[in-house]
Amino acid sequence: MTQQITVDTVVQAEELARAAADRLGVRMRELSTVAEQNRAADLLCRVWRADSPDQLINGGMLRALEHSGNYVVGAYRGDELIGAAVGFFGTGHLHSHIAGVDPAKQSGGVGFALKQHQRAWALARGIGEVCWTFDPLVRRNAYVNLHKLGATAADYLPDFYGEMNDGINTGEATDRIYIRWELLSPVAVAAARGEVREVDLPALRAAGAAELLGRTERDAPVLPAAASPADGRVLLVAVPADIERLRAENPVGAKVWRPAVRDAVCGALEAGYRITGMSRDGWYVLEDKS
Repeated sequence: MTQQITVDTVVQAEELARAAADRLGVRMRELSTVAEQNRAADLLCRVWRADSPDQLINGGMLRALEHSGNYVVGAYRGDELIGAAVGFFGTGHLHSHIAGVDPAKQSGGVGFALKQHQRAWALARGIGEVCWTFDPLVRRNAYVNLHKLGATAADYLPDFYGEMNDGINTGEATDRIYIRWELLSPVAVAAARGEVREVDLPALRAAGAAELLGRTERDAPVLPAAASPADGRVLLVAVPADIERLRAENPVGAKVWRPAVRDAVCGALEAGYRITGMSRDGWYVLEDKS
C-alpha cells in the first residue's frame, strides 16, 4: 500500500535525490531563463538526433511550461548542461513528457538522478504519481523504468504519437508503453535507495516460463511453435539486444521487430497478463493477473 505524502517522506525523497546527484558531481536546477531553456531544447535535439528543436520541444514551449509552474529542470556538471527533463501536470499526476542526457554522458547514472529529483519535486507539491511513455523496443529504458525506478507498465499504446519526423523515430510506428510511477510505493521507495529487484530469467525458465516471442543470434525475432498465452504460465517476450544500433546497421531487420513485439505483448495483455519486469538482456516478463 502506498504511503501518504508527509513532510518526512518529502524530506527523505529530497535527501535521496541529492545523494544520487552528489555521487555524480551533478546539480539539478530549474531552468528559469530563456537562455537556459534554449540550451535545454538544443540538448534534447541532439539526444533525439532531430534537425530542429521544433520537431521535439522548443525553447518557447519550455518557457511557457516553466512560467506556468511545470517541471523544467537541467542537470549540470560545473557550468555544463548535460541533461534535461520536462514535465507538465495531468489529472492527479505529473506527466514526464521528455527527458534526455547528453549522448557523451549517458550510462553514468545522470538519468536516474534526474528522475529522483523529479520524484522529490512532485512529492513536494503533493503529487504522488508520475507517468510517461517509452519505446518498448529500447530494452535499456524498459529495465530502468521497471527496475531502477520501480515503476509499473500500465498499458501498451500502438502508434501513440502517429508519424514523427525526429531523427530517432522517423519512419517508425510510435508504439509506446505507458508507465505509472507511484512515488511512495514500496518498490519505488526501495529503488530510490538503490535496492533493485532483478529478473531471475534462468529461474523463470526452470519453473516453466514460456517464450511468446524469441530472438535469434542474429538479433531477429522468432515466433516459437506454441506461441500463445495459455495455462497461466509466466510468458517471456524478447526485444532486440540493441534496437538503436540495429536501426543504423540493418533498418529492414529493425522494422520487423515492431509488429512482432506489439502482437506478442498486446495478445498477452488481452488474455489477462501484465508486464511485470524486463531482464537485463532484453526479455519482458508477463504474468497472468486475471
